[in-house]
Amino acid sequence: MALIALSLFWGYTWVLTKQALAYAPPFAFAAHRCVGGAWVLFLALGVLGRPVRLVAPGKTLAIALVNVAAYLIFQTWALVEGGAGKTAVLNYTMPFWMLLMAWPLLGERIRLPQWMAAFCALAGLTLIIEPWDMHTSQLSKFLGLAGAVCWAVGSVLVKRLRSQCEVDLISLTAWQLLMGAVPLLLLAFLVPDRPTAWSATYVGILSFISIVSTALCWWLWTYILDRVPAWQASLSVLGAPVVALLSSRWLLGERFQVAEVLGMLLIGVGLALLTLLGWMARRRVRSPSERGDN
Repeated sequence: MALIALSLFWGYTWVLTKQALAYAPPFAFAAHRCVGGAWVLFLALGVLGRPVRLVAPGKTLAIALVNVAAYLIFQTWALVEGGAGKTAVLNYTMPFWMLLMAWPLLGERIRLPQWMAAFCALAGLTLIIEPWDMHTSQLSKFLGLAGAVCWAVGSVLVKRLRSQCEVDLISLTAWQLLMGAVPLLLLAFLVPDRPTAWSATYVGILSFISIVSTALCWWLWTYILDRVPAWQASLSVLGAPVVALLSSRWLLGERFQVAEVLGMLLIGVGLALLTLLGWMARRRVRSPSERGDN
């Protein structure tokens, strides 16, 4: 359920972000959503009576700089240069980088069936991205890929921190959002740009993105990383770019292409295969215990 919610909310967030950039400069908007998300999570900690204390400040700062600040800088900048749907898909090349990092850095072995599911989904991404198409913005593609690498590195750092010390997931998410907002606020102040056009529409979009897309979804992602292998978590969120592509084409008037449709179908097949493999693995784990009980 967490993965389904993450795919739906994060997928639609790309359309809202594209709309929000009509009211605010990129870095200012990224800073606004981080500050808003951090405020919501610290409020939740107080309501739930959970500890607010910062655990492992150095490692949390590293996560914040890579997983929040750098990722949002590249992500938001890429949205300015390219379409919302295409940029979202570029950011979701993250599973490719995670697959390369999972074994040497986290010791997560990936077997042949999982590689087949990954290859199918990533082939779909390739069809959508169309790296051979030189007519689209190359800068947007580079920025999207840079954001994907930052997301993968940040996720690895989260997994390693959780394996080394006990830390409340809401607290970890709140602190990384707050720390990650600092470089964004500095960039918003130093980079010359138009002032934010505060309006009811912008406040509404910002509220949804701060509460749902940033606070809730970032916590959900940390929650998922804490419970499944990093490579599996990364592949499982590939439903989000499909949602982003469909919603952006529908709401923003961006046109579908044949390669994009084939790519979305391949991603769907890859995710279905990944789900089937996970279901079979759980049955194998339960079967010995069930036979022992009988």
